[in-house]
Amino acid sequence: MSAKEQGADATQNRWLVIPRTLCFVVNGDDVLLMKRAPTRRIFPNRYNGVGGHLERDETPEEGAKREILEETGLHVSDIRLCGVHNIDAGEQTGILLFVFIAYSTERHVIGDEREGTLHWIPKTDIQSLDLVEDLPQILPHVLNMPQNAHPYYAHISYDDRDRIQIRLSQP
Repeated sequence: MSAKEQGADATQNRWLVIPRTLCFVVNGDDVLLMKRAPTRRIFPNRYNGVGGHLERDETPEEGAKREILEETGLHVSDIRLCGVHNIDAGEQTGILLFVFIAYSTERHVIGDEREGTLHWIPKTDIQSLDLVEDLPQILPHVLNMPQNAHPYYAHISYDDRDRIQIRLSQP
């Protein structure tokens, strides 16, 4: 099949998405989370994993590894896809989020404080933090997934009162 036969130019009346990664790095019983800087447009002052946009020439796994390295300075091993989120925030384009877990034997991180500050958080303390709104439901699921589990799939949207709606499906 040629590039033209892929149909990538058939965008009229189609749902278009921006591909992103979200990564949770684990070391022992701790998870690396970023407290987003107060100046950030998206999720200021809230805790989230690390990640970002996929580049045009990357697979989701390559993008996750690159984002982890760029945002933390960590080289990780055993990176696994845990979930795929189709996010509809009511705009013309949505977000396709690839959620990963990875493991690091290192704890020394190098962050960019313009993005936020990096913190190793004990798994038992995560729920007490001001988390990005879907993490209280998603993160325990990710952290407790068996090593050989298939990824989960989620559709995330917002109701007429702007409250998050998460629909998870298991393979």
